[in-house]
Amino acid sequence: MGYNSPMLLILTHEKADFDAIASQLGAYKLFPDGVPLLPRYLNRNVQQFLNLYWDVLPFMRPDDWRRRRVDEVILVDTQNLNSVRGMARNPQVRVIDHHVDHEPRPDWTYQVEAVGATTTLLVEMLQANGLLLTPEEATLLLLGVYEDTGSLTYDTATARDVRAAAWLFEQGAQLDVVRRFLTIPLTSEQQALYAELQANANWSTVQGRAIVVTTAVAPQGFNDEISSIAHRLRETLTPAGLFVLVQLGHDVQLVARSSHASVDVSLVAKALGGGGHSRAAAALIVGATAAAVAQKVTALLPKAVKPLVRVAAIMSYGVQTITSAQTIAEAAHQMRRTGHEGYPVVDQENGRIQGLLTRNAVDRAMSHEMGQLPVNRIMKMGAITVRPSESIERVQELMLREGWGQIPVVADMGGAEGIDTNPIGIVTRTDLLNYWFQPVTETAESDMRALLAASLQPEMWALVQAVSAAAAELQMPLYFVGGLVRDILLGKSSIDLDMVVEGDAILLVRNLQTRLGGDVHTHSRFGTGKWFVTPEIWAAVFAQYRGDHPYPKSTQSKNNYVQPLPASIDFVTARSEFYAAPSALPEVERGSIKLDLHRRDFTINTLAVRLDGAHLGELLDFYGGQRDLEHGLIRVLHSLSFIDDPTRVLRAIRLEQRLGFMIETRTAELLDNALPMLKRVTGDRIRHEIELALREADPILVMERFAGLGVMKQIYPGLIWTPEMAAAFKRVPQLLADPIWHKALPPESKEFLFFALWLTSLPQAVQEGTVERLKGRKSTRDDVLAVADLLHLLQTVTSDIQPSVVTKMLRPFPARVLLAARIIVAENPFKAQLLDKYYSEWRHVKTSLSGADLRLMGLKPGPTYSIWLERLLAARLNGEINDETGERLLLAELIQESGAQR
Repeated sequence: MGYNSPMLLILTHEKADFDAIASQLGAYKLFPDGVPLLPRYLNRNVQQFLNLYWDVLPFMRPDDWRRRRVDEVILVDTQNLNSVRGMARNPQVRVIDHHVDHEPRPDWTYQVEAVGATTTLLVEMLQANGLLLTPEEATLLLLGVYEDTGSLTYDTATARDVRAAAWLFEQGAQLDVVRRFLTIPLTSEQQALYAELQANANWSTVQGRAIVVTTAVAPQGFNDEISSIAHRLRETLTPAGLFVLVQLGHDVQLVARSSHASVDVSLVAKALGGGGHSRAAAALIVGATAAAVAQKVTALLPKAVKPLVRVAAIMSYGVQTITSAQTIAEAAHQMRRTGHEGYPVVDQENGRIQGLLTRNAVDRAMSHEMGQLPVNRIMKMGAITVRPSESIERVQELMLREGWGQIPVVADMGGAEGIDTNPIGIVTRTDLLNYWFQPVTETAESDMRALLAASLQPEMWALVQAVSAAAAELQMPLYFVGGLVRDILLGKSSIDLDMVVEGDAILLVRNLQTRLGGDVHTHSRFGTGKWFVTPEIWAAVFAQYRGDHPYPKSTQSKNNYVQPLPASIDFVTARSEFYAAPSALPEVERGSIKLDLHRRDFTINTLAVRLDGAHLGELLDFYGGQRDLEHGLIRVLHSLSFIDDPTRVLRAIRLEQRLGFMIETRTAELLDNALPMLKRVTGDRIRHEIELALREADPILVMERFAGLGVMKQIYPGLIWTPEMAAAFKRVPQLLADPIWHKALPPESKEFLFFALWLTSLPQAVQEGTVERLKGRKSTRDDVLAVADLLHLLQTVTSDIQPSVVTKMLRPFPARVLLAARIIVAENPFKAQLLDKYYSEWRHVKTSLSGADLRLMGLKPGPTYSIWLERLLAARLNGEINDETGERLLLAELIQESGAQR
């Protein structure tokens, strides 16, 4: 091939590991016209593998390269392009890599995805193209996946890496070969360097994590890789983070390894001009000494190590306890009532912790008929506690050592070991498991504080900060919960600032009143308080905090729509619920935020944002709400959710249609099984849910779904949904905006209109039965039936009907009945015009003469008054007369005809 023939090169980075070389092979299999040109420096285990299998692999050594024109490059496992003889000034470059945080060049194309190894991306493309591998090729690719993912044990490994490895096994990859080349012994020079690095290890603790920074000077001519030495050091020393600095002549080679998710060694490497990922990174610092670079590394460590996760981040504030004097039977009842698996046992006199009572112990004792004995006979003895400032590793240690599944949390200012301190909260085994294994979703919001500030109006954000400061001073965790958090994450605005308090909501409301003024209403039984926020309070708070908002000069939301500020804010003490019977209203008692969220209907409504003090903006997701938001799913928290409260059936459908989500498969099964339970729910509760459905932006979708899932027939037999009903619903907005009818219906009465349009075409028995089942008002029943009566009357009208007849026929019907009928007959122009004429003109026509005028004429009062006046009105309506003179002339004729005496 001549110099002028364009060529495709497949390149990677220097000091290539197995992921780099395997990625080159994968790219060559996809683009066989390309040349996989090896870098000059390979890790020793890579070089040994290539020496053994060279004859069956397609690579070209750098010394075999002859100058040719290179117009196109595929760059794998790196985003830095090294120059090659013959390369065009601006070649076409395609990058395939798994390092996601590089700045892209506008003239290159990229396929960069967050997987454990670049090889995984190539394997997926090989599978998609139906390509097969030889056993040697499959083994090299498996080495690429395994080396960069720690044999699939690093937390950077993904399910995609596992699937790629499985396919490579199917292609014949040899695991014994992989094992041999990932564990090659150190050379004598490497062993000497290893000993020096181990001797020079400098230990420090950063954010509660053990970090080692170590230095050594390599002998002249040293050309072995340092990564294998770092690997052995990490296995020997087991720090959370290891930074190896080796002096190579006038330069320093950094190799960094992490064994904990909280340590991101790539941040240090990148700051020194290198790269990598969170678990493995490297950098070459030119013209430096190891000692100077070690100082820089040490200075960078606070940025590379995430703050220690402490008990306060996962604990539940507020704790339910059992006293040592209570009986086992009482404890069993309490556990059945709440579903808790254990309780701290406290001294009845001073509240100090004495032990832990588990459900297993209670169940066994009850089976042996020991219910009358005190719980101290079967509890685990001891005062095992942790403090909010301690690490979650301490919790794990205590659980493993003591066998306790729940550890009480005592205040940081308590006495030694917390023995003389009452519990303020609890941390459970489930809390630990959720922290470790709850996946971070793609929608995870990294800066919820900024999102809150951008989503709320400036005045609202200012008030949030004011309330945050008050709650922090009282040491009360404070939260936004539920729909507000859900809507903000979905990019929707909110004017609802209601908050949940872990502690005493009434005390917080009183504190706000003292600080800022305003009236408060409290309800001590339920621990709730309402704070009435005056315009003066809004203005004062905004003046104090207006600088801390992305739109400080505007009182508009991001869509430039000025929303009214709420006149009051509700504060609710966090509580738990217990359903004594299916479909009954719950019994409520104080609880933690976790229990408060657990009582909610669907996972997407269990999200919370903490607001107090330094915690402002912390997002809580105990039950996978973000995951279901990301996937657009409505999911209940537990299998008895619809049994506890069957109205959740209607709420699930309403929320599904409003958000454009889907009811999750298992939740749909539970919903279907619970439909008969709707018959046990009081009518007013079901009516309330239907009214909420009719207030949705598109109630048709909700009603169709009610019918499709069998909800309507469970509410009342014979209830259905038809296309004609949907067509009538669609006409409602148009009629409400019509100049003739826009004032016919008060805004709060729109639900009646939809309700009437739904029921009117059904048999009268179904109409009456439905209204009765839903505990509707008598006026609602009468008006729904009146719509049907009016439609029946309209069937009798003819084209020559006079306005006076129409007016007399329609006069008895309320405006909302007329409007409902008008919507139903919209496709009949004649009937629609009669209703329009009546409502816009004929009902306003009055006679000039009145009963008083008749008395002044000396006419004897009696039934004839109404007959004469009705006749005068008819004449006016029908155009027979048009003024008072005409009325008097016609009245004279009527008097004469009747023979009435003056």
